Amino acid sequence: MSIEAAVLPTQYEPPGTADFWIPLIGDGAWAFTRASLLALVSVGLIWWWLHATTKKKALVPSMGQMGTEAVYGFVRNGIAKDLIGSKEFLKFVPLLFSLFVFILVNNLFGVVPPFQNPTMGRIGFPIALTLVVFVVYHWVGIKKHGFVGYWKSLVPAGLPKAMVPAIFFLELITDMFTRPVTLALRLFGNMFAGHIMMILFITGGWYMLNSGGILPIFGGVTWIMTFVMTLFELLVEVLQAYVFTLLAALYIGGAVADEH
Repeated sequence: MSIEAAVLPTQYEPPGTADFWIPLIGDGAWAFTRASLLALVSVGLIWWWLHATTKKKALVPSMGQMGTEAVYGFVRNGIAKDLIGSKEFLKFVPLLFSLFVFILVNNLFGVVPPFQNPTMGRIGFPIALTLVVFVVYHWVGIKKHGFVGYWKSLVPAGLPKAMVPAIFFLELITDMFTRPVTLALRLFGNMFAGHIMMILFITGGWYMLNSGGILPIFGGVTWIMTFVMTLFELLVEVLQAYVFTLLAALYIGGAVADEH
């Protein structure tokens, strides 16, 4: 082995999809992965948080109770009530609150040690949550308006008869395909891309810090940028939990609206 090979670091390998596929038990499609474990951990943390902050409810709330009530009030009044309407919103608040908190905690795992892996960066989790929303908003719409009335309402009244088939087909694609696909991909794409960027900055910075010449200077700058990226990623993680819950409420509100 040459002296250069012994001193210089090995060739840099950029991050990829393998950084999200971390099987703990088994292998293949049915493997129990780190993302699955984090999802279970998030459920335990959420249960502990809700139990700890609400078991001793008081007229003058503690800081924990105040925080829980603030999050609940935000989802209840700022999302559910505004988008579904005051007549129908209450029965959907538990679902929307659960979605928001679950997604938020799992997104924050992307930057919080020792987890540092966003669960929603695995496409299966956004798909599962989207399927729940998909079934709910179609089910409540059909239940309220009837099967025929629900699908008939996809076509706005007053259209020329010649345009009705085309508009119905386009609206059907939107309801059955475009909405669920974009809902899942938006959450997955943001979490996947953000985590890849974080790994790239951290590992790339470390590689340059251990290289010769002027590369350590760029490595230091890269790690400073990593801190900035972390703050930006925190914002994106909160925003994506909000956007997913907002769109879920919007779809449910459209399905149960009287004019649907």
